Amino acid sequence: MKFPDEPDSLCTLSIIEPIVQEVFELDCQNKLEEDFLENLEIEDKETKVFHVARISNKNFTVGQKVLLQHSKLKFFPGKLRSRWLGPHVITKIFANGAVEIQSLKTKNTFKVNDHQLKEYRKGFQTEPVEIMYLEDPIL
Repeated sequence: MKFPDEPDSLCTLSIIEPIVQEVFELDCQNKLEEDFLENLEIEDKETKVFHVARISNKNFTVGQKVLLQHSKLKFFPGKLRSRWLGPHVITKIFANGAVEIQSLKTKNTFKVNDHQLKEYRKGFQTEPVEIMYLEDPIL
């Protein structure tokens, strides 16, 4: 058996040094990967919390007026075109989040997901405005 201090040994410093350096670099790379994955998980959790907080809980009742989202795909939608159809009246609410609505115009009933609905708010009331005509000044 040969010992490392012998000159013709395979375990000389010139052979071991590159191997140790490579192992050290791989260890550093693994630590960087672990840190990256840990930061990624933290960011995913924070993003999920942010998006869940922005989801609004919609509580609809039977007989309430709602607007239905117009979900047809349009390649060039008009800027001033409304994305909402309606008003519709809720006729039935199911436990799984489905809602049966009835159109006020056509009286057709159909089921939709409650995520496609929003509350219908009537336009604001305007008071009659008094009109005053100005006469030409007398010279």
